[in-house]
Amino acid sequence: MVDQKADPLLDAESSLNQAIREPIAIVPYDSAWPSQFELERNRLRTLFPRLLLLEHIGSTAVPGMPAKPIIDCMAAVASMEVADQLVAQLCLNGYTTSDEFNRSLGDRRWLMRHAAGRRTHHLHLVLDQSVYLADSIRFRDKLRGHSEVARRYAQLKYELASEFGMDREAYTTAKTAFIVAALREA
Repeated sequence: MVDQKADPLLDAESSLNQAIREPIAIVPYDSAWPSQFELERNRLRTLFPRLLLLEHIGSTAVPGMPAKPIIDCMAAVASMEVADQLVAQLCLNGYTTSDEFNRSLGDRRWLMRHAAGRRTHHLHLVLDQSVYLADSIRFRDKLRGHSEVARRYAQLKYELASEFGMDREAYTTAKTAFIVAALREA
């Protein structure tokens, strides 16, 4: 019998394709999420000192909140030119992205890390003074400080994950009205 070693490039491609097509799964809060973010923040800060700010956002940043088990990181940059330069460097350091998707985002960039066929991290590169950055932090803090808003949001996420299953764009879009309303509440 011949011992055939797996081709690492094919394995990486297979893992990426599996991660891209991964169904939406909301899981109970994991107390390891903050330390997973800290590890990634330290790694990114060491590799990319031009990042002006690096925040843990999204549901994994809210203690007790069920979430997709993907660490959402948001990094501020001085310009989109800097962001575009960083995208190439980030892709050499464990991230992947879609140029087509990023073109649709305007003044932000999105990247993903994956392992064993599942997403592990999302990284959003945004302008330092962007509304998207400010709103993401405000919404995270709203969920951290208002248990009833957090409870309603968790319930909505379970419902939308069940409804949209594999359609991440529809899932994300469907959460928007809740997020906007929560940010408007005093």
